[in-house]
Amino acid sequence: MAEGGRAGGLAGGGTSLPTGAAEGSSCPEDVKALVTGTDAMAMFKAGNVEELYELLETLGSGHFGVVKRCRERGTGAFYAAKFVKTRKCRGSLRGLGREQVEREVGILQQLEHPNIMRLYDLFASKAEMVLVLELICGGELFDFIAAKEMLTEAEAIEFLEQILCGVAYMHSRHIAHFDLKPENIMLLEKDVPNPKIKIIDFGLAQKLEDGTTFKSLCGTPQYIAPEVINYEPLSSATDMWSIGVITYILLSGMSPFQGETDAETLTNVVAGSYEFENKYFSQTSEMAKDFISQLLVKEPGDRMTAAECLVHPWIKPLNRKQVANRSRSSINMKNFRKFNARRKWKLSYNMVSACNRLCRMRLLCNQSKADEPLRSCESDQEDEPTCPVTLLRRRRSSCS
Repeated sequence: MAEGGRAGGLAGGGTSLPTGAAEGSSCPEDVKALVTGTDAMAMFKAGNVEELYELLETLGSGHFGVVKRCRERGTGAFYAAKFVKTRKCRGSLRGLGREQVEREVGILQQLEHPNIMRLYDLFASKAEMVLVLELICGGELFDFIAAKEMLTEAEAIEFLEQILCGVAYMHSRHIAHFDLKPENIMLLEKDVPNPKIKIIDFGLAQKLEDGTTFKSLCGTPQYIAPEVINYEPLSSATDMWSIGVITYILLSGMSPFQGETDAETLTNVVAGSYEFENKYFSQTSEMAKDFISQLLVKEPGDRMTAAECLVHPWIKPLNRKQVANRSRSSINMKNFRKFNARRKWKLSYNMVSACNRLCRMRLLCNQSKADEPLRSCESDQEDEPTCPVTLLRRRRSSCS
């Protein structure tokens, strides 16, 4: 997606198991209530998205949607409007399951923090949902850092502290992200003195309920914790493992568990063994290594929490000597730039591969449909030209 603006998550097609949602059947036609698995209530009101927002240029697209910059007609404020195509029936392969979108929306409704992407407005029709999200224009944090000549640990900590603040807030609301990685850590703006971090993409996020066990095999191999691979119960500690991996990469430009293949990477994660090679960590302080060591722990209960991370001496020094050590230490910029270039190449390669697979699947489907009787599932057909669909509108819940 272009750096000109970004709103993460829903169009990308997260694959976590839905928690389930129910639509109220006793409400009037022009007002509907949706109760999601996150205990949030979303009110839908009649209205067309373009009545309230002027749609501008396309910022990017994903598997199931497109993102456009938009301007609120009443205030002139700019946002990112994400158009997500939803399935019209269970048998359809087109679009995201409506329950999946509604679950992510329910989670976003509960989060209001300076370092977390915000949901401002929501529209829905039978075939599409439109989310009006915070416009995030600064690009990925890792790209921003890779463009610098050098970066001290103290400067890197300013970014990491913001990430930890956002994660600590999420966890205090009993919400885990479960997909923390460089692609989901953005800057609101980059050409400002103190860029603000924004955590995006809550497609795999879950509300963690007391007495309920949640397991999932979803995530990105480099960043997932051992308990994900072993299909064991997940918790907020699962996010903290990912923070440890991100910090390791940020300081050294190396991934602690990266293998030649995804299978090898997963094996390395389960083993949980890593080291601080001197050729990559020669400029790294001992406090930084201690910080990472208290996160990359196989037993989830033994990892630092986000709140504990924020008071670790590396993040919050206790004396002048610790402050001086941070200022003298720096990240391995040469190696970090190499890592970031490989990461971007792999993302581009995966995107092209996914597009090719979708094209092949479509050709096979079209070939098989020639001998099949027509099905009644309307979502597998292009919508016939009609008057613009009226979208149902919901203002942001006050419980966020």
